[in-house]
Amino acid sequence: MKKKPTLKSSLTAYVYLLPMFIISGVFSLYPIVKSFLMSFYTKYNFYTDKVSAYGFDNYVFLWKDPNFHLALKNTLILVLGVVPLTVLISLVIALMLNHIKWLNGLFRTAYFLPFVTSTVAIALVWSWLFNQDYGLFNYLLSLFGIHAIDWLNDPHWAMPALIMMTIWKGLGFDIILFLVGLNNIDATYYKVATIDGANAWQRFKHITLPLLSPITFLVTITGIIGAFKIFDQIYALFNGQPGPGQSALTVVYYLYEKFYTDWKYGIAAASGVVLFLVILLITLIQFRYSRKHVHY
Repeated sequence: MKKKPTLKSSLTAYVYLLPMFIISGVFSLYPIVKSFLMSFYTKYNFYTDKVSAYGFDNYVFLWKDPNFHLALKNTLILVLGVVPLTVLISLVIALMLNHIKWLNGLFRTAYFLPFVTSTVAIALVWSWLFNQDYGLFNYLLSLFGIHAIDWLNDPHWAMPALIMMTIWKGLGFDIILFLVGLNNIDATYYKVATIDGANAWQRFKHITLPLLSPITFLVTITGIIGAFKIFDQIYALFNGQPGPGQSALTVVYYLYEKFYTDWKYGIAAASGVVLFLVILLITLIQFRYSRKHVHY
């Protein structure tokens, strides 16, 4: 390990890495570059793969398209509804699981199962739960005298229904990450704080939260990126439609419709580039914020 790399050793290393480079280039790098270039196609023949003209017409179309504005708005609402609640709920559950010794593995498995379960199967179960006539949620509401809600057909309730299902599906992964972070905190800190007279809330506020900040930052970053890219939950829950009255239309669903339904490949690619830039901007802001508030 202390030897300086030579030309022969470097070439040997690159030969071993070559399969990974090829796979990453073909399935990751090339599609990204191709999509970026396609966003500037103004006259494009898909069958002959011939481009007759380039320009910014696709971006101008997005700027003027009210459906894209609606998709961007719905996406932001979805992110703001899913990410904070997911972080909060997963942290609370992780704290409880960290103190449970009896059947701890069973509870962890139960919470993690939705994350690895097929989205179609989950959407099918939740569509029954949201059923207006005999769904569990409306039954619980009826116990408090609240009239039944048509969750999946009312534009005002479609987004809350989507947010609830998305939070439930993504909790397992975040819970596992928080449990890893909690297990890595040295118990000595808590013992010293207890001796100094700190109560449970003070120990949580001044020890657990600061030392969990890297995990919280990671969960937040991955949650935001995942929420911006949500598509399969919408497609499965609303039977191939972006919700009633396009109330659950997101940028990714907008991209899907433009590419596979309208065959407007340039507009679809441009919407993907805009989504990438939005995610990149928010991620950079979070990284800048983390310099002062994340304790490593």
